[in-house]
Amino acid sequence: MLPAERDVYDDLLRDSRGLQREQAAAREAWLARLPLERKVEHLFELEILLKGLACFANPRNHPGPPRRTPVVAQDFREHAAIAREAIARVVQTCRLLLGEGERTFVFQRYLETVLPDDRARTRLVGDAFAHGSPERSLFVLRHAMTNLYEVASGVARLPRVPFRLFYALLGTAQREIGQSAHFNPLHALEFRPEFDRITKAPMLELIRGVPGEQARRLVALTLLALFRMLRYLALVESVAKEPSDHARGPAALVYLVLSVLRSDARALSGYLRSRSGELLAEGFDAEVFRATAPEMARDYERTLARFHELREVKATLEGVAANLRLETRRAFERDFPALDLAPSPDELRAAVQRLAQNLRPALQNAVMFVGRSLGARLDARGVFDDEAARRVLSERLRRDVWMFAQIVRAFATKARSVDAGGQDRWATASPLAFVREFLAYFRAMGYPLLRGADYPRVDAFLAAMARLRDADLLEPARLAVAVDEAEQFHAFLSELFVAIGRRDELAGTTFDRRAAAEALRLYLGD
Repeated sequence: MLPAERDVYDDLLRDSRGLQREQAAAREAWLARLPLERKVEHLFELEILLKGLACFANPRNHPGPPRRTPVVAQDFREHAAIAREAIARVVQTCRLLLGEGERTFVFQRYLETVLPDDRARTRLVGDAFAHGSPERSLFVLRHAMTNLYEVASGVARLPRVPFRLFYALLGTAQREIGQSAHFNPLHALEFRPEFDRITKAPMLELIRGVPGEQARRLVALTLLALFRMLRYLALVESVAKEPSDHARGPAALVYLVLSVLRSDARALSGYLRSRSGELLAEGFDAEVFRATAPEMARDYERTLARFHELREVKATLEGVAANLRLETRRAFERDFPALDLAPSPDELRAAVQRLAQNLRPALQNAVMFVGRSLGARLDARGVFDDEAARRVLSERLRRDVWMFAQIVRAFATKARSVDAGGQDRWATASPLAFVREFLAYFRAMGYPLLRGADYPRVDAFLAAMARLRDADLLEPARLAVAVDEAEQFHAFLSELFVAIGRRDELAGTTFDRRAAAEALRLYLGD
């Protein structure tokens, strides 16, 4: 890395939230002197719940299958009750972080109720609402959320809560959070040094070793977001285990944190799909145009190799985006119940465990896939501080290899049925439809397997897929080449499936073919 280049990893940790440097320094100093055990965990929970109030206002972030009933015809009374419980937890956590300042808050509320002079009361409230320090910001937030809790309690007692009222309630919460000078986590894909700093040297070397500022920034953003989502899962598992007097207590935290996870996953996936190619191209253009004509002639081979590197980075990031989109949809629509079903505490814990068992390996696989695609040799246990990570990832890899082998075989069989005129003998639909479908699954599942398994014919397979993708019509010659490559890839996957089963960490673990077939059925359900 050239000395003049910026450290984009540090930039993302420091600047993605948009705090002024004075505010960031004041917040760090406040947290350092806070006499509270597990203060970082409490602060993380507070900020995720604050962000969750905004994300929970969007029904797209709610778990459960898509609803056929229009949103304006749905009843959001249960959702309002969940929001009320979450606001109560926010108030409780603010009190914990305020410490001795909590007494000041109580006295402040008392003065507001006994002062008869409206001008004096206005002046008192104005002084209290100054955001000069983190303590003051937390005090203001505590005040706003306490009032909002009373409003939410009244809304939750209504016989029916329409969407507009539910949205207005959480919109008010979002406005209050957005005005906080030191505790505003509403930015999409934002990070904080106290929560998101990567401590593993191999991961830091991987990020800082990516050539080119734009490519390095995209890789850093992707890895930080994936690790943040893994932390969301850990928080969900933790709160689901908490004892509670009523079911809505842990449910409120679980549903709000999951809404943040789904929102962040959608934001990362959309950003990588829509912006990665453009940003990488801009960075490459800048590199090329900085070179003089003699330098260009001398460094042509190096420039061409750089182009191929960036193309691989783009394919890797788009593969992560496609896989993340597919995995989160499966987890939220199939693994977790809709709030309308009012799951019991035991059902909620079982659903959390089921979602985590499916989504955590997917997120960890995405991290490992980025590393392998960039030439790093990473050990799962060292990256994730999890003794079971290697076994879990191997089990997931074996399942994915088996699943995609079935998809590749189905594609080859279907393609063989297309006659010389380009017509499918089995259906009246356009023969290009199944090709597009296969390419979509390839981007989401096949490309990570292709790169991660060191497939020796990777270039030939990718070239055949690219020629299919670029064709306006189904050309038999191109299709024949793609089918041949698919069949060779299927044979490789079949051998890989057997080899993975022989790994030490899978000794004595029988492959659950029925569960894999069910997972494949869900993947093909779109």
